Amino acid sequence: MLDAGRPDTTLLEVNNIEVLYNHVILALKGVSLTVPQGGITAILGGNGAGKSTTLKAISNLIHSERGEVTKGSVLYKGQNIVGKSPADLVSTGVIQVMEGRHCFEHLTVEENLLTGAYTRRDGRGATAADLELVYEYFPRLRERRKSQAGYTSGGEQQMTAIGRALMSRPEMILLDEPSMGLAPQLVEQIFEIVKRLNDEQGVTFLLAEQNTNVALRYATTGFILESGRVVMEGSAEALRENPDVKEFYLGMSDKGRKSFRDVRSYRRRKRWLA
Repeated sequence: MLDAGRPDTTLLEVNNIEVLYNHVILALKGVSLTVPQGGITAILGGNGAGKSTTLKAISNLIHSERGEVTKGSVLYKGQNIVGKSPADLVSTGVIQVMEGRHCFEHLTVEENLLTGAYTRRDGRGATAADLELVYEYFPRLRERRKSQAGYTSGGEQQMTAIGRALMSRPEMILLDEPSMGLAPQLVEQIFEIVKRLNDEQGVTFLLAEQNTNVALRYATTGFILESGRVVMEGSAEALRENPDVKEFYLGMSDKGRKSFRDVRSYRRRKRWLA
């Protein structure tokens, strides 16, 4: 689909953005992050940390939830994309796979995939070639291609959602909570396919994920959010070895595995948000 980009090239740059919902609720409080071309970048944190809001602020899907970016900029290839329609962003190479495995339930799996090519103008032959490529990465979808999407499993629906995004020939995919509601074996399978797409097709991924352990095994860089702020960032390897990340997100400490119930949340806020 795409040639792999140079890993030292910045594809997306989020600069100090703030997001308001309903003109009242401040959800993001000066979030900044960079996404290198050809890499996998993870946004990590607990429920309500602001991960999904960050992705929707980039894709401009936030307007559908009465949210808006009130401060800062989002640069894609150096151009500010704040305020662009999601359809325009798809045409420029950015697409979001929403949390919750959104599919058109009344359509078949293959019909769902073909909707991802709706904005393309390169002919049926190119679309058919990319459809075949999607089936190569997701062989289960080939088996289920004539099945109604609403009657497929959660894992198959997640594969369909990612495959549909690939049909738009994206340069970057924003992937929101790909592991949510899936069995551990399926989670590993999904992330393995993401890694292959990154390595073999050069697709850049920015993913939001609560499963820190899995995300840091596949990502190249990571950003940890707490209460709408970035509190830690670095390479995936450095984050995996960080004592705070081990304790608060991986359930590990120098004394071995710990339960989240054993960790007082005020210690985290005091250390990172003081």
